[in-house]
Amino acid sequence: MQNTTGSLPKMNYWLSCILLTIPPLVFNIIFADNLPNAFSSDIFDKDIPALIAFPEIILRAFVFIFPLFMPLKLKTKREKTGLIFYLLGISLYFLSWILLISSPESLWSTSIFGFLAPSYTPLIWLFGIALIGDSLYFPIAYKWWYYLLGILAFLIFHISHTFLVYSRGI
Repeated sequence: MQNTTGSLPKMNYWLSCILLTIPPLVFNIIFADNLPNAFSSDIFDKDIPALIAFPEIILRAFVFIFPLFMPLKLKTKREKTGLIFYLLGISLYFLSWILLISSPESLWSTSIFGFLAPSYTPLIWLFGIALIGDSLYFPIAYKWWYYLLGILAFLIFHISHTFLVYSRGI
């Protein structure tokens, strides 16, 4: 974001990419209790090694807070492409939850791909946010893929966590 006055740009956090994190967070709050028992916090978080749990928590905070500093604009081709990835990813993410909730005993839901779907589908919508948030409110060197690296690190731990739960037998 260029600023010709020499001062810091006005930061309108209400129009930042943080808005794009609200739908999945609200969806999680509303529907988490409807997921199969393996996803309940008592079971899902039980006996997860600290080497997975702590980095996952820290990186999740980064992934969900950092978009606050990314202006939400849809002007460039990259940003518009990001919106497509975001919408596709959110749709697949919600669908992964709906399938687990509506058919918890189905072949899909009990398969590794179905069980882990809520852990790996965020890659698509978070990739969309990375493409949309290709700049910061702050005048520092930033490339959109810096955020993508944080996303990938988070998902490595998040998917590992979910895989450990799945490997216990669902």
